[in-house]
Amino acid sequence: MPRFFIDLHDGTDIVRDRDGYDLPNLEAARSQAVKIMTRIAQSLSDEPGRQDFVAAVRDDAGVVRLRFRLSLDAGPVG
Repeated sequence: MPRFFIDLHDGTDIVRDRDGYDLPNLEAARSQAVKIMTRIAQSLSDEPGRQDFVAAVRDDAGVVRLRFRLSLDAGPVG
């Protein structure tokens, strides 16, 4: 079974996935990355300002196969 790694970047720090996930295919890796980004979205701060997160899915050769971006820009209107 292929191994995929999901690295996270919050605009400042990069967290490299050193363990990875044994998943049957790239579609399953996409689904896992969406689950992770959903958990991140649920934990975003309600403070004014911009918050950006990127997840990069690498295969076992280290090639980035998918990229996801999550952004929240909270502030007053007008």
